[in-house]
Amino acid sequence: MWIVLAFVSAFFLGCYDICKKKSVNGNAVVPVLFLNTLFCTLLLSPLFVLSRYFPGTLYGSIYYVPDVDFETHIYIFVKSVIVLSSWLFGYFAVKHLPLTITSPINATRPVMTLVGALLIFGERLNLYQTIGVLLTIVSFVLLSVSGKKEGIRFTHNKWIFFIILAAVLGAVSGLYDKYLMQRFSFIAVQFWYNLYQCILMGIIVLLLWYPRRKVNTPFSWKWSILLVSLFLTVADFVYFYALSLPGAMISIVSMVRRSSVLVSFAGGVLFFHEKNLKGKIIDLSLIVLAMIFLYLGTK
Repeated sequence: MWIVLAFVSAFFLGCYDICKKKSVNGNAVVPVLFLNTLFCTLLLSPLFVLSRYFPGTLYGSIYYVPDVDFETHIYIFVKSVIVLSSWLFGYFAVKHLPLTITSPINATRPVMTLVGALLIFGERLNLYQTIGVLLTIVSFVLLSVSGKKEGIRFTHNKWIFFIILAAVLGAVSGLYDKYLMQRFSFIAVQFWYNLYQCILMGIIVLLLWYPRRKVNTPFSWKWSILLVSLFLTVADFVYFYALSLPGAMISIVSMVRRSSVLVSFAGGVLFFHEKNLKGKIIDLSLIVLAMIFLYLGTK
């Protein structure tokens, strides 16, 4: 069941990547991100209100948001800071780089998650996993060659550094998710971490973006901003629920979730008419092959 949910989450995550690219393309990143966190919080708020004031309607279901103590709020706030940092770096990178470059780099997160599991949880890579890691590294090198054809030099482009940093923080978040889902209600974590992100982004908007809004990239409303929040909320809900199920493995769930690159890659071709597809398809194929080996190695 949890592996099926991971694939469902991957599909919606791919839709989220496409809408995210559409939302930040020629637009101010900070207010877009604030609105995303606001809409995500609003989408989950009915569950919180029903759970708090009409508990009988949801109690016992996966939609019930239980009360959490102060210590749990601290853990969730840390999650919010990690995710928000990853988003800030990722959104700026997506704005300035082709989706067919950023999506495959994001697809390396499962490898980073495996390395984290190796160092933190004492796991060991078997032969299949080792092959998967090596294939991912090779695909990343080839991807840098593809990027140079579009004037994107991996060693001299700060946006490449941003998307890599976003991927690393995303992997950290994935490992932390495993810890959280084993101890707390997944829907409580999702609601509160979205609320904390919204508050933090509100502060950033007021203190950093709003005073300089006239000299920075102007903000314009796009309906894709709302779709970003919708797709992300569904993707996260299914993802957290999958991790909360008995036997769920973060290494496999993380790997499968990154197969969203197939959806976002198609979006880059269909909606943004991105170039140099032949070389990128080869790179993408290597990433998919790497995921297969990682899956075989974790069965």
